Amino acid sequence: MDGGVRYVRGMKAIIIERFGDPSGMTMVDVPSPEPAAGQLLVATEAIGVGGVDAVIRRGTLGGYGFREGIVPGSEVAGRVIAVGHGVDPAWTGRSVWAFTGVGGAYSEQAVAHVEDTTALPEGLSPIDAVTLGSSGPVAHFALAHAHFAEGDSLLVRGAAGSIGIMAVQLAAAASSAPIAVTTSSPVRGDRLRALGATQVLDRAGAGPDSPAEFDVILDIVGGRDMPSFLDRLADNGRLVSVGVVAGHPPEDFGTKLMASFQRSRSFATFSLNTVPGPARNAIREGQFAAAARGDLACVVHKTLPLGQAAEAHRQMDAGEVVGRIVLTL
Repeated sequence: MDGGVRYVRGMKAIIIERFGDPSGMTMVDVPSPEPAAGQLLVATEAIGVGGVDAVIRRGTLGGYGFREGIVPGSEVAGRVIAVGHGVDPAWTGRSVWAFTGVGGAYSEQAVAHVEDTTALPEGLSPIDAVTLGSSGPVAHFALAHAHFAEGDSLLVRGAAGSIGIMAVQLAAAASSAPIAVTTSSPVRGDRLRALGATQVLDRAGAGPDSPAEFDVILDIVGGRDMPSFLDRLADNGRLVSVGVVAGHPPEDFGTKLMASFQRSRSFATFSLNTVPGPARNAIREGQFAAAARGDLACVVHKTLPLGQAAEAHRQMDAGEVVGRIVLTL
């Protein structure tokens, strides 16, 4: 130990030994990574467990190159313990949030490129940082991708996850128009109302006095039911897909749009990968500062030790999570 920082030659990590249910995840001993040029090495304190982790674990993203044996996870928070060539040594010792790429986060130490790393402000914990670090910018830029503006009605489909929670908060701050959410239980609905939702609908989009149509739909769920939500778009309405936690939609889902050609509805996908690094980092820094002030809520469903990653995934698969589960060390 040196100043509270762990130095680990060999380390513990979770791997997906077998695609499918969470039982295919296991903890193993692996060599500690070394930062390459332009990278940092972070001693992990908190790891965000996201919906994309579960999709990768199930093995349902064929064609994306994922192989059994991958260390899942994409975001960590902790303290920088080493830097690679070309990185300012002043990073060493800083408390940071870092994007590790699609994999590598469920481990005691992780490497990340310096341009994918954000220093944490005073007052923001590593646990809170990984509830916001990816989901906040995704929500911000997805709403911008949908041209969401004051006066637009919004439906967030699958709003109880970390992206949906951030989208509700950001939309409530930006527009006085109704914000509807779909979720699976009254308890989740009450949490979402407290964060700015004005109407809570069931998973099918039904509810008392449910609006017939919306200007913008942010869809985090995907799956076979997604085409029915295209029918809920108003004239010039925009549905933006930011996730497929329920799997891909049917291949012919575009026929819904063509059937209502004269209403100028549109569908788009959004990935944070298409946003330049400086732009997403600037938004993240602002959101971290807002969360440290208490202006953005970081909703943590539960913290679990790294060794219970499979239990975290079981709870996600069961639909029990509100916000984000965080793995800790």
